[in-house]
Formats: sequence, C-alpha cells, structure tokens
Amino acid sequence: MMMMTIMMSMAIKSLISPQATHFSYVEVTLQKPLSLMAFTLCMRVATELRGEREIILFAYRIPSHDELNVWRELDGRLFILQFSIYIGGEGVHFHIPELSSMQTQLCVTWDSSSGAAAFFINDKKSLTKIFKRGHIIRSEGRIVLGQDPDAFLGGFDVKQSFVGEILDVNLWDYVLSDTEVQDTFVRKRGNVIDWETTQLNINGEVVVVDVQL
Repeated sequence: MMMMTIMMSMAIKSLISPQATHFSYVEVTLQKPLSLMAFTLCMRVATELRGEREIILFAYRIPSHDELNVWRELDGRLFILQFSIYIGGEGVHFHIPELSSMQTQLCVTWDSSSGAAAFFINDKKSLTKIFKRGHIIRSEGRIVLGQDPDAFLGGFDVKQSFVGEILDVNLWDYVLSDTEVQDTFVRKRGNVIDWETTQLNINGEVVVVDVQL
C-alpha cells in the first residue's frame, strides 16, 4: 500500500514597495499596548537597495520621539554597512551581512533587565551587546513599515524610505530562546504582532500580495 504525504502551504501577506517615495507606508495595528521591557522582532525582508543609503525596516514612534527603530545604516566615512536598533532615541550598531534581492530572515532581541541585544540573520546569531539597561519601551505609539516618521505620523524622508519586500513581521513581548528564533519562520507567531491576523493600513504605492510559505 502506497503512503502519500501532502505538505500544506500557507498564504501570508507580503508588502511590496516598488519605488522610493515620501508617502508610501504601512501602519500596523497593535493587538495589545506596546509597553515592553523585552522583545523579539522578526521579519522577512528583501531589497535591491545596496549600500548607497540608509533604509528604515521598522519604526515605532510615540508622540515625542522614536521609541523603537530598526535600520540598515551606512557609515559614509568608512563605507561600512551597519544594522542598528534605536530604543528611546539612542542606538546600538551591528556589522552584519548585507541584505539582497533574496529574502533574509531577520530577528532582533532585547532585554531591559540585562540590556542584552542581538541580531539573528538566517538563524545565525550576532554577538550580544549591552544597550539601554533598565529602559521601558513606552505605549501610545504607532508602528510604521516603509518610512521613518519624524513626526507622530509624518515627516517622511524619501531618502530613508524602504524599497523592496517585507513580510512575516512578528513581535513578542519577551526574548525568544535561540532555538525558538530558529522555529519562528516555521510555526511561531507573535503575541504583540501576529502577521497572520494583524490589521494593516496601506498607504501610497505599497502593494499587498499573498505568498505561499
């Protein structure tokens, strides 16, 4: 008797930003207030923007300032690409592999009690740095994908806008273990942002397509 195994695929939303603008972005509706003493943020991202400029990947802004941002930055003096986490208006920088047109699985973890912060790129973990020990990421903000809001929801700079594809964005209010991070893109969903169920407010030229995982 022949046994047949059927692999079920899953369709999820993918955000495609076809060109740089000052008006295209996606606002993510939070499932619970974003008051965090720790977090794990994961996403899949692909872009053909190389090292010619910085790119905003994730922005959470409260009325007074940027509270949690993730950037791919460019050090113009040394031409070194950096990925950075900004929490409470201050940043910590990591030298990690460049993004490309192939999807990269990217995760960021941070814990207030120890200050430990790290990146994961395609399941490989960076070194750990100590940053903003004792800080609390405050609530009453907004999450934006594709732009860096210099005002509460505005003040966008076309030279910082994201061009490419972002999908599978999940956020937890605790630090996942290294093993859990590796499982994130298979079956684990965020308890603050769950990409399968979260509501998205699409603006400008961003196109939403369904992709099979």
